[in-house]
Amino acid sequence: MTAKARYLEVDRAQLRWDVVDLESLLVSDHRARIVWAFVEGLELSAFCAPVKAREGERGRPPRSAGCAGAVVVRDLGGGGSARHRDRLCQRNAAYRWLWGGVPVNCHGLSDFRFDHAARLDRLLSESLTAPVAEGRVNMEEIAIDGTKEPTPAKAREGGGDGTTLGGV
Repeated sequence: MTAKARYLEVDRAQLRWDVVDLESLLVSDHRARIVWAFVEGLELSAFCAPVKAREGERGRPPRSAGCAGAVVVRDLGGGGSARHRDRLCQRNAAYRWLWGGVPVNCHGLSDFRFDHAARLDRLLSESLTAPVAEGRVNMEEIAIDGTKEPTPAKAREGGGDGTTLGGV
């Protein structure tokens, strides 16, 4: 046994094609799946109106409004800059799953948020107020990042200092 031992050596310069099953990246009850289900239930036709790429015509289609919307919704927890979201979409399993293999970059994300700022604001406001109007959400307390803050109605009853969060 005088022969030198053989090993598989690290070769980080070697190009690789990775096979990824996006569905297996996330457990069945992962929050990103809830975000996607939420976005699928939204009326997104207003986002499609300005799209110039049409069936039977030339032109590269943009990213799906649902994909971009899902990333924007997911970012409500503190997504940061478009470059940060771009990195998340490349490296984070939940963001990769939300994009479902559609190419993404920071400019596209930034453009989507800028071009559709009013629509996104209105859509998210409607989506958050609808469950309240239907009585499915109790507005006695608002919890953000685990911190409970009294609502203005609770404050008037002597339950808090009357602070509001984000105009709620």
